[in-house]
Amino acid sequence: MYPSVTDVVPRDDFTLHITFSNGENGVLDMKPYLDFGIFKRLKDCNSFEKVSVAFDTVEWESGADLDPEFVYDKCKKLA
Repeated sequence: MYPSVTDVVPRDDFTLHITFSNGENGVLDMKPYLDFGIFKRLKDCNSFEKVSVAFDTVEWESGADLDPEFVYDKCKKLA
C-alpha cells in the first residue's frame, strides 16, 4: 500500500512539494501533464494554486485529482 499524501504546497514553476504519511517528502512536476484533459485548466496559475489534500491524495478546486499511487511513483523524493 502506498503512503497517503498529508500535505501539498504549490510552487510557481507548476511543481508541487508533497509530504507523505511515511515522512518522505518530494517534488511532483506537473508540467508534462498540463496539456491533457482536465489538467489543461491548471495552466492558469490561480487555478494551479488551489490545490489541497483530499482522500489521501492531491485535488484541485477545478475538479482535477491524481491517483495516490501516481503521486508517490512520480514524485522525486527529497533527501
